[in-house]
Amino acid sequence: MRKLIYIIIILSAPLFSIAQIVSKIDQEKLLDLYQAQRYTEAADYLKSVYSVTTEVPKEISQLAYANMMAGNLPVAEKYYLKLHSDHPNNLPVLFNLANISHRRGDDTRSKSFYLEIAKIDSTNFNVYKQLAALVIAPTAPEKIDFLTKANALNPVHPDVAFDLSYSLNLINKNEQAYTVIQTALAADTSNMILLKAKMPVCIALSKIEETIKTGNQLMTLGDSSGYVLNNLGKAYFIKKEYLKALGMFKAIEKLQQKSEVILYYTALCYRELNDYPNSIESMKLAIKEGISSNTDKYYKILGETYEANSMLKNANDSYLKSLTFENDGGVFYNLGLINDFKIARKQTAVKYYKLYLASKPDPVKYKEVIEYVKLRITAIKAKE
Repeated sequence: MRKLIYIIIILSAPLFSIAQIVSKIDQEKLLDLYQAQRYTEAADYLKSVYSVTTEVPKEISQLAYANMMAGNLPVAEKYYLKLHSDHPNNLPVLFNLANISHRRGDDTRSKSFYLEIAKIDSTNFNVYKQLAALVIAPTAPEKIDFLTKANALNPVHPDVAFDLSYSLNLINKNEQAYTVIQTALAADTSNMILLKAKMPVCIALSKIEETIKTGNQLMTLGDSSGYVLNNLGKAYFIKKEYLKALGMFKAIEKLQQKSEVILYYTALCYRELNDYPNSIESMKLAIKEGISSNTDKYYKILGETYEANSMLKNANDSYLKSLTFENDGGVFYNLGLINDFKIARKQTAVKYYKLYLASKPDPVKYKEVIEYVKLRITAIKAKE
């Protein structure tokens, strides 16, 4: 390994400067630091040997590399930019500048460097792969375009094939997605990433037997994840093998991965099997899972906003809507206040004040509120 690094350093140096570099640097020391991944020390060592204003490309390149590996990105970027200004078409320099910009959170700048590379070398697979990675949204046309170009250059690369097929599946271009996956799988028939990507595409294309075969292959390979079980369950459900489908969805629940969709399909399976009590219970759970645990708070805040804007009927309706979801009882206090002071329905206010107390609010945290509510109940009753 040491010999290889040494050869790379020597071969990458300009011929006119080899003798100069060898005489100035303790090569063994530098190689030891690189092999031990002590890049900060390597950068400090190079800095102690080279002039900070060096104009020698090899020296600048070594300083840039050592600082980049040490995580001293601003310094590394300064050196690479100097190299870039002198050699604007140097691909390794552009790749490093793009990488540094990305690591510093400036993806716009990173993209600009990658696009420079693409202009210089339109057949560079890695640049399109990296450009695609910078686009977060999987259905963004730009991401799909970059992935398509990368896939055309290397159709058997599994990561690109997976990402492209996933994006195409999301925009319902499943025939294309299927072709992408099958081409990549031909080079690696047991690639689990590609096999997993294949399942939803096959379902979308009504290739149900192929979906089941792929799912069973994955399970044989040791993947019994919720993702695989979910797609197998859907395939069995479409095939009307409801007992098998139910087995898959219940297995997912045992993995503590139940979700609204899983519970929904579980309910459908029970219904098709004429097990109506379990179907009803599962559908109730699906509904509960599909509703945000904060929905009651959203309606409560909406009510408070309406109330602040003197839209009392809207406020009252929003508070009541909050009660149709799980809540901590706090909205009863809001309903008590609005009926007590703004709508002038004192008896209704008393009802909500009592419901607030019955909800057992924290006696320490809400001590003053609880005392106030009790005083209001007493005051209203005294005027009856």
